Amino acid sequence: MGNDMNDRRAPGGRRAAVRLVYAIILFTFLDLFAQLPVMSTYAASLGAGAAIAGFAVGLYSLTNMFGNMVSGIFTDRFGAARMLKIGLLAASFALLSYSLVSDVTSLLAVRFAHGFLSGLIVPAAFTYMANQTRLEKQGSQSAVNGAFVGMAAIIGPAYSGIMASRTSVPAVFATIAALGIILLVLSLRMLKPQQAADAAKSRKAKGGKLRLSAGLVQAYAGSFFLMFSQGALAYLLPLHVESLGYTSRMSGMLMSTFGVVAVIIFLLPTNRLFDRVNPVVNLAAGLGLMGISQILLGQSAEMVPLGLVMVLYGIGFALLFPAINTLLVHATSEDNRGQAYGYFYALFSIGVVAGSSGLALLPVSVKIQFVVTGVVLLLCVLSVLWIKYREQARKGAAEPHP
Repeated sequence: MGNDMNDRRAPGGRRAAVRLVYAIILFTFLDLFAQLPVMSTYAASLGAGAAIAGFAVGLYSLTNMFGNMVSGIFTDRFGAARMLKIGLLAASFALLSYSLVSDVTSLLAVRFAHGFLSGLIVPAAFTYMANQTRLEKQGSQSAVNGAFVGMAAIIGPAYSGIMASRTSVPAVFATIAALGIILLVLSLRMLKPQQAADAAKSRKAKGGKLRLSAGLVQAYAGSFFLMFSQGALAYLLPLHVESLGYTSRMSGMLMSTFGVVAVIIFLLPTNRLFDRVNPVVNLAAGLGLMGISQILLGQSAEMVPLGLVMVLYGIGFALLFPAINTLLVHATSEDNRGQAYGYFYALFSIGVVAGSSGLALLPVSVKIQFVVTGVVLLLCVLSVLWIKYREQARKGAAEPHP
């Protein structure tokens, strides 16, 4: 299959390309997480009220969702390598555009473009990694991918918070754009695109239409509720910690705790478990632990119990992320995997909004909102297991009896 296959046959070239895509995953999530501590205050410094500042923060996720879907479609059509290069160029340009911001209107315009253009990278990156990995190794590979997401979640907020206090928000984004441009230059040299003629022939022979299967539904449900939980955590935890008399620094430490735990599990030999255990089992266990953790967070009033619960949450996150990626890969082929990942990461964005903004509409206390979040996650676990049971029952009925 053209140059992509040549790249696969050359172990050194393949390893270098894979390491480069790891760096691209780190870059695109640094882009995301670096915004979190600075965007609302940056919007306020330009004269935005609380409502407009919140809208400026959420606008990125809204347009990122559409960028994910567009990326998925074009990844299947033109190849993941080409889409990665286009996405790196577009995202770097969007990051540099913050230097042009002078008022709230121009900020909203840049946020609109930034969300959409950055959304072009992630489906292509994860599709590229999935297509380079044997089916039986998808779980451990997804864990390593998740480790780079986790590292970005730890590094990004700290980096932007420190840099913005010493320079400015546009300067922070300019440094991240510089990393994107370096990765683009390396991608032009190291990522070999699949030949268009071969790709078209492959799509015509195999068909690239995406069909919903039980595995894909479970992957999408896990994707949405993973980020529903994250959105709820980002909204509720600072409020809960503040109500207990602690500073926002404690909220940051607690958020970092779960990220560190997840990264450790992703990178240690424990990641081999993701290849050996059924991904539906990992999905149910991970989402269940996250649901229980949400309930326990609302009941905890001291830092030590809160920290221990965040360790439990990190274990749940570490089980869930590789599981939903593995389910998606098993339910797709190379001809429709980009589109599947496009919808997958669009659901990430929708989940964040639902978890934060949706809970904010409930006229109940923060403790009750934690309970609501936990119950929703546990109900999702039951739904996933029910789908698995129905699928097994249908297969059993279809098998010929002696």
